[in-house]
Amino acid sequence: MANLVLPDAVLVKNYISGDESALSSLINRHQSKIYGFIYSKINDRDLSDDIFQDTFIKVIKTLKSQSYNEEGKFLPWVMRIAHNLVVDHFRKAKKMPYQRETEEYSIFNYMTDNSLNIEGQIISEQVETDLAKLLDELPADQKEVLVMRMYQDLSFKEIADLTGVSINTALGRMRYALLNLRKIIEKNQIILTN
Repeated sequence: MANLVLPDAVLVKNYISGDESALSSLINRHQSKIYGFIYSKINDRDLSDDIFQDTFIKVIKTLKSQSYNEEGKFLPWVMRIAHNLVVDHFRKAKKMPYQRETEEYSIFNYMTDNSLNIEGQIISEQVETDLAKLLDELPADQKEVLVMRMYQDLSFKEIADLTGVSINTALGRMRYALLNLRKIIEKNQIILTN
C-alpha cells in the first residue's frame, strides 16, 4: 500500500479526514513546481521561502475550514494562491518601500514622482480588471487552459494531465482561446472608438 501513488484529490480528502501525512505527500509532490513558480517571479530565496510557507499556511487553513472545493484540481488551486501572494507582495512593496539604508539600498532609489506611480498603478489595475472581464467571455475549457498557461506557468503536458485531456486538445483550446480573445478585443475596440 505504501508504494501506491494516490491522486491529489484522495490525499486532500485524507488530510481533511485527519491524516497529517497526506499533506506532506502533497507538499513533496508539488514543492519544486510551486517553489519554482514563486522564485521565477520574486528572484529572492528568503522571500520565496516566506511566500511558499504562506501559500501552504493558506492551503492548510482552507482545508481545515472545510471550504476547499476545487473538484480535484489541487495544483492549479495552490498555484493561484501562490500567484495571489506574489501579487500581494509586489503591491505591498510598491506601497511601503521602506528599507534600512545600506550600500545597495539608498533612500534615493525610492525618491520618484509618486503621482505617476499611483496613476500607473490605477492603469495597470484597470487593465487587469478589463482582462479578467475578457477572459470571462471565453468558454470555460478555453479560459482554464489560458489561465493555467499564462498565470500559473504550467506546461501543456501539465495542463493536459490536470484537465484530463490530450496535449493536442490542450494546445487546441489555447489556440481557440487566443483567437476568441482577439475577436473579443477587436469587438470591444470598435465600441471604445465610437
